Amino acid sequence: MNYYSLNNKNQHVSFQEAVIKGLAPDRGLYFPSTITPLSQSFFDGIELLSNEEIAFHVIQQFVGNEISEVELKKILTETLCFDFPCVLIEENVYSLELYHGPTMAFKDVGARFMSRCLAYFNKDKNQKNTVLVATSGDTGGAVASGFLGVKGVEVIILYPSGKVSDIQERQLTTLGQNITALEVDGVFDDCQDMVKKAFLDESLQHKNLTSANSINIARWLPQMFYFFFAYKQLKKHNKPLIVSCPSGNFGNICAGILAKRLGLPIAHFVASTNANDTVPQFLQTGKYEPKPSVATISNAMDVGNPSNFVRIQEMYNNDLKEFEKDFSSYTYTDEETKFAIQNIYANTGYIAEPHGAVGYLGLKNEMHKQQNSIGLFLETAHPIKFLDVVESVLNIQLPIPKQIESVLGIDKIKVKIKSYEDLKNFLG
Repeated sequence: MNYYSLNNKNQHVSFQEAVIKGLAPDRGLYFPSTITPLSQSFFDGIELLSNEEIAFHVIQQFVGNEISEVELKKILTETLCFDFPCVLIEENVYSLELYHGPTMAFKDVGARFMSRCLAYFNKDKNQKNTVLVATSGDTGGAVASGFLGVKGVEVIILYPSGKVSDIQERQLTTLGQNITALEVDGVFDDCQDMVKKAFLDESLQHKNLTSANSINIARWLPQMFYFFFAYKQLKKHNKPLIVSCPSGNFGNICAGILAKRLGLPIAHFVASTNANDTVPQFLQTGKYEPKPSVATISNAMDVGNPSNFVRIQEMYNNDLKEFEKDFSSYTYTDEETKFAIQNIYANTGYIAEPHGAVGYLGLKNEMHKQQNSIGLFLETAHPIKFLDVVESVLNIQLPIPKQIESVLGIDKIKVKIKSYEDLKNFLG
């Protein structure tokens, strides 16, 4: 399998090169040169397959022969060692809980898959890779956990000061070993811009930089898996499936659209956003105009220029009319989000966190337009990761899961930076 840069389709690299480089030299995101739909027999018998078997069928064509079948299956078994349940919330509405992994966020899947691919590619080499990653919340913790102790890999995580929750910050500042956290005086977009700039800085080539954000194909592609896992559980209803993704950098929904390109029968996607409404505005005006991000209670979605949207545009050949057939996007305020958390809990007893609540709102909006459908919204992180918001809104006390207990009471170790020059000096 080859990958091309979305800035230059004539520039092709292998899966291994795309994983290690993260971003193309021309700053383009890598995209698979071919997408071959899966057989109808695969979908006919999907409910008989294990999650690991499903994942192997889904990812194999994108890896090709660069990782042996035995090793790839081993990587998938280690990646998918937790559950992905669809939980019935109300009639025809399900929550896909993606937070049962080690850091209680959906990004555990991509981080674990990528770390194991990188370890496989480095197994016979003496060189060291530096994984440079920006986080608006959960990416940092998932990458820190997924790469902790991986031989030949140093991880440096940039996060915006005061704009991640206390638990999110603890998950990326307390592990030590090969993990370093840089607290940036700015917003997520500043962190992401610094990371992209570092990739193109020739004076840093000796650091062998790569990214563990969803711009990296090994982080992004595995996010397809849980759409297939959800379909496996909901297929029995035999109704059109609408999927709502709370969207920040648009990695999840982009992976979902790729899953649809593989033949997964998803009728419609909803990109549910907070006040960072670049994509909803694009659907209204036809003009894609990135803007500075603003802080909200759903902080992992505080992205003003979502990186993965260009991959979505590629899959629709930049045809807005075709795009709109499969895709809607809605924006919600913090007050609407809080009200949704209260409503869901009062009516069903289900505890949603802010991102899932935004996803729920977008799903309900779309289901009003499409009757007789099954709705699914992504719960991308455990409510405990947004403890202050959830407890104050619902006036309850959340129990602390064992995955979170392990980082409480440990000193946060971080380095404060203000500029790209600070980052460059730190990297040396």
